[in-house]
Amino acid sequence: MTQNDFELLVDETESVADGVLALTLRHPLGEQLPAWEPGAHIDVLLGTGLERQFSLCGDPADRSGWRVAVLREPDGRGGSLHVHERVARGDLLTVRGPRNRFRLESAPGYRFVAGGIGITPLLPMLAAAEAEGASWSLLYGGRTRRSMAFAEALLRRYGDRVTLAPQDETGLLDVGSAVDGLPAGTLVYCCGPEPLLKAVEERCPAGVLRVERFRAGERPADGDGPFEVVLAQSGRTLTVPPGVSVLETVRAAGVEVLWSCAEGTCGTCETDVLEGTPDHRDSVLTEAERRSGETMLICVSRCRGQRLVLDL
Repeated sequence: MTQNDFELLVDETESVADGVLALTLRHPLGEQLPAWEPGAHIDVLLGTGLERQFSLCGDPADRSGWRVAVLREPDGRGGSLHVHERVARGDLLTVRGPRNRFRLESAPGYRFVAGGIGITPLLPMLAAAEAEGASWSLLYGGRTRRSMAFAEALLRRYGDRVTLAPQDETGLLDVGSAVDGLPAGTLVYCCGPEPLLKAVEERCPAGVLRVERFRAGERPADGDGPFEVVLAQSGRTLTVPPGVSVLETVRAAGVEVLWSCAEGTCGTCETDVLEGTPDHRDSVLTEAERRSGETMLICVSRCRGQRLVLDL
C-alpha cells in the first residue's frame, strides 16, 4: 500500500443483473469517505497483482459509502472473476481514489448512451442532470434485459426519458436515434464496449461527445523508437528504449510515480510535459488536451521527436 491507498469494508453485496455484482464499500470505523462527482472511479487493489478500476455509481451526496458494480467476464484478465468468486461481505479491500476524467460538464441538455456495464458511470450523471432541470434522455443497450444492471429501476424513476434496447429484442443499438439532430448546446456522454463508442464517435458532431473507455483503444504500431526523458525535478536524463514505456523506465530508475491500469485508460499516471511533443496513445485525454501537449499518460504515450522534459 502507498500513502494514497486505504482499506474499505465490503458492507453489502447484491446481484443487480445476470453476471453483475454490486458492492457497497464503507470505512471500517464508520468515517465519511472522500467526496466525489459523477463520472469518478476508484482503483481496487485485489491483492494478487490485480488492480482494476470501477466507476462509482451511487449517490455522491452519501459519503457513508461507495457503490460499484462489477460485470463477470470469464474471458477477461481475472479481476472481475476475483470479485465475483472471492470477495464477500465483511472483507476488506484496498482502494485508491476517487479520480475523475469523465466529469459531467454543465449544459442545457444531454444525450446519454450506455452499453452493458457502461451504465455505471452514467447513473449519477442522470441524477445530476435531473436535479439541474436539464433536458436529457438515455439510450441503454445490452445483450438481454436480464443482463442490464439497474434497468428496471431506471424505468421506474425516469419513465420515458429512458429507452431500453436489449439486443435479443430490438437488435443492435440505434445510435442515430440518440445523437442525430441534437439541439444546440447538447452534450453526448457515452460509455460501453469499443464498437459502441466508435459508432457514436462516427455519428456525433465535433466537440459534443464525451466518452469513457474501460479498455485501451488501438495504438499505432510504428513510432516506437528510443528517446530521452529529462526528469525536471532531479535533472536526471533517462533513455526510453523501444518497446518499453516511460512509466517502466522511470520506475526502473527508482522514481516513485502514481500509476494503475498501465493501459492508458484510467488517467492515474497523467504527467505534466514541460518541453517536447508527446505521441499520445491513451484513451483518456480529449482532442484539445492532446493538441495542447501539456500533459501525457506515461504508461502508453511516447515522444514525437528525441526528447521530453517531464515534471517528475
